[in-house]
Amino acid sequence: MHRYRSHTCGDLREAHAGHTTRLSGWCHRIRDHGGVLFIDLRDHYGVTQCVVDPDSPAFAQAEKLRSEWVVRLDGEARLRPAGTENRDMPTGLIEVYVKDIEVLGPAAELPLPVFGDQLYPEETRLKYRFLDLRRDKLHSNIMLRSAIIDSLRSRMKAGGFFEFQTPILTASSPEGARDFLVPSRLHPGKFYALPQAPQQFKQLLMVAGFDRYFQIAPCFRDEDARADRSPGEFYQLDVEMSFVTQEDVFSAIEPVLRGLFEEFSGGKPVTQSFPRIPYKEAMLKYGSDKPDLRNPLVIVDVSEEFAREDVSFKAFKGKTVRAIPAPGAAGQPRSFFDKLNDWARGEGAPGLGYVIFEEENGALSGKGPIAKFIPAEAQAAIAAKAGVKAGDAVFFSAGEEGAAVKLAGAARQRIGSELGLSKTDVFEFCWIVDFPMYEWNEEEKKIDFSHNPFSMPQGGLDALDMEDPLNIYAWQYDIVCNGIELSSGAIRNHRPDIMRRAFEIAGYDEDVLIEKFGGMYRAFQYGAPPHGGIAPGVDRIVMLLAGEENLREVTLFPLNQRAEDPLMGAPSPATNKQLRELHIRVNLPEKTAQ
Repeated sequence: MHRYRSHTCGDLREAHAGHTTRLSGWCHRIRDHGGVLFIDLRDHYGVTQCVVDPDSPAFAQAEKLRSEWVVRLDGEARLRPAGTENRDMPTGLIEVYVKDIEVLGPAAELPLPVFGDQLYPEETRLKYRFLDLRRDKLHSNIMLRSAIIDSLRSRMKAGGFFEFQTPILTASSPEGARDFLVPSRLHPGKFYALPQAPQQFKQLLMVAGFDRYFQIAPCFRDEDARADRSPGEFYQLDVEMSFVTQEDVFSAIEPVLRGLFEEFSGGKPVTQSFPRIPYKEAMLKYGSDKPDLRNPLVIVDVSEEFAREDVSFKAFKGKTVRAIPAPGAAGQPRSFFDKLNDWARGEGAPGLGYVIFEEENGALSGKGPIAKFIPAEAQAAIAAKAGVKAGDAVFFSAGEEGAAVKLAGAARQRIGSELGLSKTDVFEFCWIVDFPMYEWNEEEKKIDFSHNPFSMPQGGLDALDMEDPLNIYAWQYDIVCNGIELSSGAIRNHRPDIMRRAFEIAGYDEDVLIEKFGGMYRAFQYGAPPHGGIAPGVDRIVMLLAGEENLREVTLFPLNQRAEDPLMGAPSPATNKQLRELHIRVNLPEKTAQ
């Protein structure tokens, strides 16, 4: 017999009754039933119930066992007595009568329990992550992550893509978030950077003629943590393709994501044909470029209705006003409306104006605090635009355009949730397209890139030369699922002449291109194919499919909110010897007086 096990803790079934077996694992739970000890033994593969009674030669040893001790148990597999079966467990019809026990690894008193899924402080969970990872839910999430990555790889290879690994030590990038810098010992005063993404390398692969690339790529960004963003590092399905249009990228990626979500959704419906929503339309209808399409509410612009001379509500005059319909809200108590107003104030807004529509003498009539300032004709126009009827309400977000749009988007989500209108247990995908190439930088009083400076402008060089820059769209797109942005992507600007002009409009001359992006810019001088790509976030995909709301629940060893690793003690000070070798002197900030 094997030194540690003849079977795993997930193997035994009815057919093994009467077999001598050896199991090794962790004491998941120990129960004393009238002098008979029941040990639920757990390993990676499952749990098996083991029984030790006072007649067993192992009973004295069994009484010493505690939770999470690692043991080897020898015994005879037998059917559980009638009425004690557990058909919810794969091994629930069998148990092992223990005859011998060997303690392989005793455990100290546990700082957090492994049995059950009790909530524990994040700092404790991360400091003892090796214990946290033994817990069933987190362990299952990590195994789900592994299966999802396997599926992504096989789907990409089936689509004709080739997997390549790009460098981890590279040059610092002036775009995006802060870089993590790595000092060079051989080149004093110079630094490598960990890649924020393999962006330039994957484009260079297209210039080198590899045609279809993908990688489960580690990316490193020195940015603050939040629920859907890990501080420090994350992984993405990095993709690039040559000789493609935007539609070609969609045609390649859409079936991969649709098939992946169908495989791991547990039967939840998945969008079959991802709708294309222009950026401006998304901002108007949903108040966000990451719309959650599970929510059926559609925002409308009612600025003109409040600009009418016969509308006397001065607080909305001259403002951007967005209306959010609330079907059936007329039947809600006053506290419903007060609660939403309080929420809006908590978001930094004066509140949410609203009108409740009722039927009066065969016509719609608005009620509520601001209804008296809006004549019947304007009320009817607002109701028609918002698509509401008697028994519904309309909420209003007003202010400068950016603030009004943002509040309306958040209010749409809040109202949809409060009224129970948003669908659950579905995955709703969409593409956001036609992003503006440029935006006006009010602070610096200049035109600037709105997002990615390396996207190809729609219309090419002619558009850059002849159109108002603020009216130019980029061949740029995002993919969104359930209100979470999985990725941005673009058809790249592969033409040096178009690139020079695009940067010139934003106030950068060719010297900037050469200094900051010299490798890629030079490569484009030697025959670059049209190319484009995308990079969906693996962590966010797993988070969605696992039904979690925080990336730390689908990541093996995440950092905490302060970008620290309590388990390994990172970041940590370097020794004087290490600093001397790197020719670095530490200049710490002065501590403020307490």
